[in-house]
Amino acid sequence: MKRRVPSEDAGFTLLELLIVIAILGLLGVVGTIQLTGYLSNAKADTAKLQLDQLITALDLYRVDVGRLPTTDEGLGALLAQPQGTTRWRGPYLRKSQALDDPWGNRFLYKRPGEHREYDLFSYGADGKAGGDGADTDITNWDEHS
Repeated sequence: MKRRVPSEDAGFTLLELLIVIAILGLLGVVGTIQLTGYLSNAKADTAKLQLDQLITALDLYRVDVGRLPTTDEGLGALLAQPQGTTRWRGPYLRKSQALDDPWGNRFLYKRPGEHREYDLFSYGADGKAGGDGADTDITNWDEHS
């Protein structure tokens, strides 16, 4: 068996390895930025679906009870029968987590609302009114008219 002797040209230089590492690092950063954008959009889409679910639950509550919950009763009336309420046939939601938006904050409910018969909304990722991108408010008076 013949032994092979490595030549001086075999392998990579330090400069070549550094260039490859830099390229891989840049690809990682770009991929992370893209993934973060997709996750932000997914949370906003989830919040819109949850808002639709809450609207449906409020509609069922109104059919059974004959009125919507008051602001004081809040969305908790969809899970537990408020004092003095008759004909309540809930719970109208399966889990109490349905009252939380994807960012871990409670959906907000006001009746009467400033925009509609009742206002139902989430302040988005920042938990503050207004904002752009992931911080955009999710409401029942804008896209859910």
